[in-house]
Amino acid sequence: MLPGQPGTKKWVKKYGVRLVCVRYRYDSEKKIKTKTVELLVERQAWKVNPKRIPKNKIVDIRVGYGETYFQQLVRTAGGRWNKKKQLWELPYREVLALGLEKRMVKNV
Repeated sequence: MLPGQPGTKKWVKKYGVRLVCVRYRYDSEKKIKTKTVELLVERQAWKVNPKRIPKNKIVDIRVGYGETYFQQLVRTAGGRWNKKKQLWELPYREVLALGLEKRMVKNV
């Protein structure tokens, strides 16, 4: 529940603007009600690195026609051939694990 909703007023009084939410959990077997509160303890500016690539992002990899070793390596890591782009697609974490960063193709 968000601050100000019924069931949170006591906690709003106690924690004020630091209160993020209140949760109620019910255990019907043990007949126990549990209340938890989430509090804001720190807030600071955060700069996003625009060059950072998320590990799960699918990136394009260039592997030459005759490079069967690398084709098999990429395929084994879960890579897929994109016929339209004529490139291999692979999650960035796998590219890092295989050391294929230099083969990445920047998306235009």
